Amino acid sequence: MKRSEVNAYIRYNMALMEKHRFMLPDWAFFKPEDWKAVAGSCLEIFENGIGWDITDFGWGDFEKIGLSLITLRNGNIAKPGGKVYCEKIMVVRDGQVTPEHYHVLKTEDIINRGGGLLCMKLWNATEDSKLDSTDVHVQVDGMSKVFKAGETIKLKPGQSVCYTPYLYHTFWAEGGDALVGEVSSVNDDKTDNYFLIPKGRFSNIEEDEPIEHYLCNEYPF
Repeated sequence: MKRSEVNAYIRYNMALMEKHRFMLPDWAFFKPEDWKAVAGSCLEIFENGIGWDITDFGWGDFEKIGLSLITLRNGNIAKPGGKVYCEKIMVVRDGQVTPEHYHVLKTEDIINRGGGLLCMKLWNATEDSKLDSTDVHVQVDGMSKVFKAGETIKLKPGQSVCYTPYLYHTFWAEGGDALVGEVSSVNDDKTDNYFLIPKGRFSNIEEDEPIEHYLCNEYPF
């Protein structure tokens, strides 16, 4: 990805969140020079992967395979005794796919906060990390549901689903971009993502223009 694309996507995300009246903390708008002035008080942000995250998952085609998100709060699995939860807000663009993956440690509620339909397919993971053909048992808005492996599930705004460990999931939006919330146990994107086709969690970025906003894996402090 190019830095100019990352900058443009963050501006786009800010506008969409404002449209849906999802208010962001002040630091979400910080420029690099703003961070320098407060860096000494931001250890939790820097250590816990809090901040903007624009990724093509290593596929090199963000419009088709990618995700925009911002981690708003998080604990740290390497430092027990702190926060035991995480919150993210994601922009899932119409037709843009997050590829199949599961987590070993994290349990997460995924909530359609507004916009288009949030569509997904789910599978249980086999012992050798393949897609199982068994039925999938999940909670949708706290109600027990059973789906066929790989069946398309569509959540309208206000609905949510709970992803438990070893549950493969892939998702995308239909009928417009979807603003999607995540409330979970502590998140560790460096070690707790297991992709069906491993490519990479964070993007390689070509620096064709200055950074407007640091990504969560770029803080130089």
